[in-house]
Amino acid sequence: MIARALELGPLVLASSSPRRRDILTLLGIEFTVVEPDYAEEDVAGLGPAELAEAHARGKAAAVAGDRVLGVDTLVALDGRVYGKPAEAGEAREYLRALSGRTHIVHSGLCLRAGGVEHLRRAASEVTFAPLTDADIDWYLGTGEWRDRAGAYAVQGRGAALVRAVHGDFQNVVGLPVPELLDAMAAAARG
Repeated sequence: MIARALELGPLVLASSSPRRRDILTLLGIEFTVVEPDYAEEDVAGLGPAELAEAHARGKAAAVAGDRVLGVDTLVALDGRVYGKPAEAGEAREYLRALSGRTHIVHSGLCLRAGGVEHLRRAASEVTFAPLTDADIDWYLGTGEWRDRAGAYAVQGRGAALVRAVHGDFQNVVGLPVPELLDAMAAAARG
C-alpha cells in the first residue's frame, strides 16, 4: 500500500498547519502548501467525526489543484467539541475539562484527486493525567496551547499532560497516516 500511495505524486496541502507539513515531510511525500480560504464553523446536527470530515472537505474544496489534501482535527469529550481556544481563559477551561479523563481526537481527511473525493476518518483516544491549577498555569505559560484543538500539543510540552494514547499518534498530532496512505493508494489506482 505504501509504494502504491507514493505513486500518486505531489500533493497540494490545503492547510496552514506546520504539524501536517512535518508529517508529510517525515513520510517523504512531495507537497506544496496553499492555505485554504475556509472558515471552520460548527454545522448543526453533525457529530464530531462528521464535523471533522465536513471541514476536511471544505478545506480541500477551497483550493485548486488535481491532488488536494484537506484535513481537520478536533477534540471531543462527552459529545462536546473542543476546538482551538480563542484565549487563555478558554484554554484553561478546556484543560480543566480534559484533566484526568479520556477524550477522542477525531480527524477527517479529504483527498481530491482526478475529480474524485477520497474521504477517510480516524479516531484516537487520549487520556490526560489529573491536572492541578499549577499544572495548567505552567502549560498555559508555554503558549503552546495557541492554535491547537483541545488547547494542547501532544508532540510538544503537552506530552507532559498525557498519560496514554490509544490509536494513531500522528492522528493526535494532526494527520492520520494510515488513512492518508489508504486514500493516496486508492487515488493512485484511479
